[in-house]
Amino acid sequence: MSDPATGVVAWESGPHTDARTTDLDYHRLPEELGDSVPMVGERVLGDFAGVTVGVWEIEPSTSCDVEIDEVFIVLSGDATVQFEDGTPDLELGPGSVVHVRSGQKTRWIVRDTLRKIFIAAPAT
Repeated sequence: MSDPATGVVAWESGPHTDARTTDLDYHRLPEELGDSVPMVGERVLGDFAGVTVGVWEIEPSTSCDVEIDEVFIVLSGDATVQFEDGTPDLELGPGSVVHVRSGQKTRWIVRDTLRKIFIAAPAT
């Protein structure tokens, strides 16, 4: 059900989504974000308790980002996330649970297509 004022879809109880195999909407990242122009996919499942929940995927590539406040769980893939602020590099693989803070500048080195479930706070 969506909120008529905002158009935001609420995440309701009901049939489950298999995050490992669910269809995603794909697009290429903008060229200015990296050495390559990877294909990324996303499916927003909805909002829950003021956060957005969804599934996101990126193909092997190297790209940069400015993060939002987000917790994610890696379902599949292999990558390293490097941080400009001196935070130690993260080695990601299935089962990794990560919190990135809003404004952190990162470099993603994706060696094997990475798929994650994300829980993201609203942009401020």
